[in-house]
Amino acid sequence: MSFWAVTFLEYWKRKMVTLAHHWDCMDFHEEEERPRPEFAAMAPTMEQNPVTGVKEPYFSEKTRLSRMFTGSMVIIMMLCVVMIFLVTVVMCRGIISVMMFHTGSPVLRTEAGTIANISSSIVNLGLILLMGRVYTALAEQLTKWEMHRTQTQYDNAFIFKVFIFQFVNFYSSPFYVAFFKGRFVGYPTNYGTLFGMRNEDCGPGGCLIELAEQLFIIMVGKQLINNVQEFIIPKVKAWHQKRSLAKVLGNKPSHEPQRWEEDYQLVECEGLFEEYLEMVLQFGFITIFVAAFPLAPLFALLNNWVEIRLDAHKFVCEYRRPVAERAQNIGVWFNILEALSHLSVIANAFLIAFTSDFLPRLLYQYKFDNDLNGYVNFTLAYAPLNYTEYPMCRYKAFRDNNGNYTLFYWELLAVRLGFIIAFEHVVFFALRAIDWIVPDVPESLELKIKRERYLAKQALAENQEALSVFSSQRNKRIRG
Repeated sequence: MSFWAVTFLEYWKRKMVTLAHHWDCMDFHEEEERPRPEFAAMAPTMEQNPVTGVKEPYFSEKTRLSRMFTGSMVIIMMLCVVMIFLVTVVMCRGIISVMMFHTGSPVLRTEAGTIANISSSIVNLGLILLMGRVYTALAEQLTKWEMHRTQTQYDNAFIFKVFIFQFVNFYSSPFYVAFFKGRFVGYPTNYGTLFGMRNEDCGPGGCLIELAEQLFIIMVGKQLINNVQEFIIPKVKAWHQKRSLAKVLGNKPSHEPQRWEEDYQLVECEGLFEEYLEMVLQFGFITIFVAAFPLAPLFALLNNWVEIRLDAHKFVCEYRRPVAERAQNIGVWFNILEALSHLSVIANAFLIAFTSDFLPRLLYQYKFDNDLNGYVNFTLAYAPLNYTEYPMCRYKAFRDNNGNYTLFYWELLAVRLGFIIAFEHVVFFALRAIDWIVPDVPESLELKIKRERYLAKQALAENQEALSVFSSQRNKRIRG
């Protein structure tokens, strides 16, 4: 999956350059952009642009930086709110498990962990979507307040704010289950607690299956809700727009409405931000946690088949035609995709090493039995004798009878760390090799660009030669 992510990004670079050349945007730079209308209206002073030499609205860089710093404090505060919600979901899961145990039903007691995990994941999805809406509106106001000069600067600042929040919002719960749940449980007579409640432990099947359940609910649930919203909301907005216009215009005119009148009744296009954000978050789900949920790419593919038709209908039939803007590339979105592809290598290395049973099984096969005979019994430790009246109380850990870690635990830890280092080095080396082998500009396009430059220079030389001949002939006539 890491190889696919990097190969995908390399070929997207080539596609991006091809599109930029096709639309004549390869030499488009931010300095050429005019100030945003909102910036021009709200800027306090006028200054000369050092690049163009034209007087234009100006806002002090020092004031902007102070405002960005204040905005970052608001972002940190909102991230803390997300962490509070995460702790709430963890406690909710524990409360539901306790309630299932106290029912007395054998079925509910057996499936208490699964029921608690699924129900808390649904609650978590609701909180994620709610907080996402609130924060996007807040980030928009903060970005406007920062007074960015060009539309590119404004978009990059807004995208970065929203993505940082959405990253923590969507991925904090899966990261907790993958890398923290079950790590601080303790052992009988010395259990770890949080707010008076025992820390969560993974089920008998390990945390990997719980992580897969949570990823399925969050990822697929988000996709279903987004698709329903993309189908219903534009139709509701279009109905409201027509109703508002009908109130203003009164009775229908006798003549047949013009094309532009029908277009005006459509909903105003809100841009591509939500579409990009949805795809980037999906890219994170299918790369970062693919070791725990290998079906994620399949669900992403099925969603995108539906999504592309819904978007086509929305942009063609429901929205007004958007105003075209020049851009050399997709901006900060590409940097985010690259960061996610690198993070996926590290996350999958830790998932395989610490969350799955792959390395414990491998080490047991190497040291004790190649057929894994007695492996399950080997992974269970005995509780201290003074903990319970039952003489054979067992729990999953590599500890001795006093609760201390065994030699096998430390050997396994060394193997896990060694695996992570080896895995990362091998994968990152292969990724750099792919990056080096695949050129950013297709060979045919590179030849085309060189040909265009050659023809441009030749035309300029011919033009200069024609001008020199014309000027020499004119000078002769003047002398004559």
